Amino acid sequence: MPRSALPATKRMNGDRYFVDTNVLLYAYDMANPIKRAQAEQWLRWLWENACGALSWQVLQEFYWNALREKFRVAPEQARHHVKLMSLWKPPDLSIGMLERAWFWTDQAQVSFWDGLIVAAAERMRCRFLLSEDFQTGREFGPITIVNPFESSPPTQ
Repeated sequence: MPRSALPATKRMNGDRYFVDTNVLLYAYDMANPIKRAQAEQWLRWLWENACGALSWQVLQEFYWNALREKFRVAPEQARHHVKLMSLWKPPDLSIGMLERAWFWTDQAQVSFWDGLIVAAAERMRCRFLLSEDFQTGREFGPITIVNPFESSPPTQ
């Protein structure tokens, strides 16, 4: 796996990392062992360093997709994972978060759903958003996109 692409000055400050749905799903992807291992490595690192964040949207998307044919996660296992990940205390959806999603939709030309992901990452005061669905290195205000399948978690 490639070394961390995150500059040392950006990863030593107690930064938070917002996790997009694809990271959670790849942790269950039996057909893609490389991405599965990478997703598991990131999730383990985020738990160990208490710096992970996500939203209810991410957990809902995870649950829905995990049950589908590609992943075939048992409902009980998917529900357990949602309950476990909810320990990261996702923010409640509010009109303020919707307004920020609309802002990002208008300003950054992203879909409403992606705007909502960015708005939740903002609400959680994240510095990085882990996703393969956004352009790596793209910035949304103080948030930088990191493709977790192109870089490893920071090492100290």
